[in-house]
Amino acid sequence: MTFDSASSASLADDLALALRLADAADAISIGTFRSRELHIDVKPDRTHVTEADLSVERAIRETLSKERLSDGILGEEYGVEGDSPRQWIIDPIDGTANYLRGVPVWGTLIALAVDGVPVLGVVSSPALGKRWWAARDAGAWLSENGGEPRRLRVSGVAELSDASLSFQSVAQWDEAGYLDRLIALTRTVWRDRAYGDMWSYMMLAEGLLDAVGEFGVKTYDLAALIPIVEEAGGRFTSVTGEAGPGNGSSLASNGILHDALLTALA
Repeated sequence: MTFDSASSASLADDLALALRLADAADAISIGTFRSRELHIDVKPDRTHVTEADLSVERAIRETLSKERLSDGILGEEYGVEGDSPRQWIIDPIDGTANYLRGVPVWGTLIALAVDGVPVLGVVSSPALGKRWWAARDAGAWLSENGGEPRRLRVSGVAELSDASLSFQSVAQWDEAGYLDRLIALTRTVWRDRAYGDMWSYMMLAEGLLDAVGEFGVKTYDLAALIPIVEEAGGRFTSVTGEAGPGNGSSLASNGILHDALLTALA
């Protein structure tokens, strides 16, 4: 992993910190995964939160308050802190429903955004034994079971008829009024599945999938994913083509297919 300019030196330090934050998060989350004693609550929006979600976010915030005192924070569980142009964005456990059911597809998402643009992202999934990360101009990387990192590259699939699509959730597309367009798209692509949560995007960055679409997502669901997909050579927008993680939907692809996907969903 190399950084291309002296101006990226501080970003290298930020990435090293993010990876340390992920180490701490993993130690907490894996400790209560599949525990019979796991405490679960339901939030006002009817989503679940576990003691692990809360503990992971508190631990990350505590470290940031010491090592990046002037930076802002946005976290799923404890909201916004500070107003710096540099903002750490945290989803302590993406895939909480999987976590509380014992399904191993979940992970901690850590991003740093500068002026609203995510410039680094870490996705750590200890139950899968995988960690993905990227920083601007430094590539996207994967380490499995603590092994040597390997650089990621999206697929070269150039036709929708050859593409593998993850649509995440039928209910999301139905609620957004896009179900008919989703069904039409599934009839166009080679294969469709709903792998779910951060895993779909990471398989896209690995070149195993070619497109991912989702609705009902928040900034903290997407910010860490964007640098990884983009540094792997992909493209990441909303379903209607806007850049950034705060538009309520996502469309990620290998880049080659992106315009065709936008047209199919327009």
